[in-house]
Amino acid sequence: MTLVQKALLAPLIVACAMFMESVDANVIVTALPSMARDFGRDPVTLKIAVTSYVLGLGVFIPVCGWLADRFGARTVFRTAIGIFVAGSLLCAASSSLATFTVARFIQGVGGAMMVPVGRIIIFRVVPKSEFIRAMNYLSVPAMLGPAAGPLLGGFITTYLHWRLIFFINVPVGVLGIYLTNRHIVNTREPHPGPLDWIGFFLSAGGASLFLLGLSLIGGEMMSNSNAVGMCLCGAFLLACYVPYALRIKLPLLDLRFLRIPTFQASVAGGSLFRIGLGALPFLLPLLLQEGLGKSAFESGLITCASAFGGMFMRTIASSVLRRYGFRDVLVVNAALSGIAIAICGAFFPGTPTWLIWFVVLLGGFFPALQFTSLNSLTYAEIASRDVGRATSLGSVVQQMSLGLGVTVGGIVLQISQLLHHHTHVAWTDFWPAFLVVGLCSFASIPVTLRLPHRAGEEISRGSRG
Repeated sequence: MTLVQKALLAPLIVACAMFMESVDANVIVTALPSMARDFGRDPVTLKIAVTSYVLGLGVFIPVCGWLADRFGARTVFRTAIGIFVAGSLLCAASSSLATFTVARFIQGVGGAMMVPVGRIIIFRVVPKSEFIRAMNYLSVPAMLGPAAGPLLGGFITTYLHWRLIFFINVPVGVLGIYLTNRHIVNTREPHPGPLDWIGFFLSAGGASLFLLGLSLIGGEMMSNSNAVGMCLCGAFLLACYVPYALRIKLPLLDLRFLRIPTFQASVAGGSLFRIGLGALPFLLPLLLQEGLGKSAFESGLITCASAFGGMFMRTIASSVLRRYGFRDVLVVNAALSGIAIAICGAFFPGTPTWLIWFVVLLGGFFPALQFTSLNSLTYAEIASRDVGRATSLGSVVQQMSLGLGVTVGGIVLQISQLLHHHTHVAWTDFWPAFLVVGLCSFASIPVTLRLPHRAGEEISRGSRG
């Protein structure tokens, strides 16, 4: 095997691990109603299980680079796969919503380390001449995972049992650990420096308490007063982090990047948009199954349309940005995305399946353009030396926004169910939830309008279709 072949084997190994994580993130959404029945819970209360996974991803992303430098990228990467597989087995063995939530959080921690550390491995071992090919390998999981996950989850849930979903990760994970040991070099930095443990405690602890508390409101695992107390404690820790991060030289999450207009629009404005994006994969399968009476597999066949819409948009996103520029695309497309999301709340029993599939397709088409634009704009005014720290802040806010979307959508759905006096969620309960998360996309427009018309022009003009 040549040196180049060995170098390109690493991206393939990383891509397989990322595909496993991407599929797993999307595979349970079609299985939530079946899980709820087995756990004896209302399906809406399972929002805590989705949120806990995203939370595990978000709070551990900032420390992954330091861990890779301190203990070696190969060591951390194979440990991450092991944690992810262990979390999968715990999910399969869970007998209650509480244990399932903990298991999903463990999975999220493993996923948080797999993805960024995998990118570090590629950056360090792949020759620059082969870097584009290596990054193309990594684009495959991002495209196929959201399509394969709902289909696979729906099929297994309908014709087998939802617990078998989590056994898919075991052989893939074991093979990944073996190949990592055999073909990936354990690179590390000699002097990574100290980790900002105080910042980690304040940011991770605050985000965890706030989002988990919010997810538990209206549920059956904890009283509302205790859940609100968790939210207040989390908000207090996050409030304490702000002056702390602005005072020290190298905080774990450097909030000073938010002073940069393009970064602010991408992260702060984008967080409002991502609330709707995070809620859609949670609300839509519930509506299709609990509201419209479709099977988990039928739900998966429809839900995957969103991924196909996203795939198509990615092929033309560069051309659209090059022609219209970031500011105009982000403003107009935020409105189109919000409308596409909100329309899903208009589905009713008897709505033709082809029409639902087409609307869901649009629900992936427009948000994919927004997502691509926001991610590209993040680095428009970031110096190369600051890319790593800016990425940490952007990634954490992104994951927290997605988790907040699930929580907000679930809370509005529960309120609607209560106002309609329904003991079980019905199709008439869903439209307020879709409307609220769709309006979140519109809420990002005022932030984007602050951008100058030529913002990010160097990136958009230099892109290729």
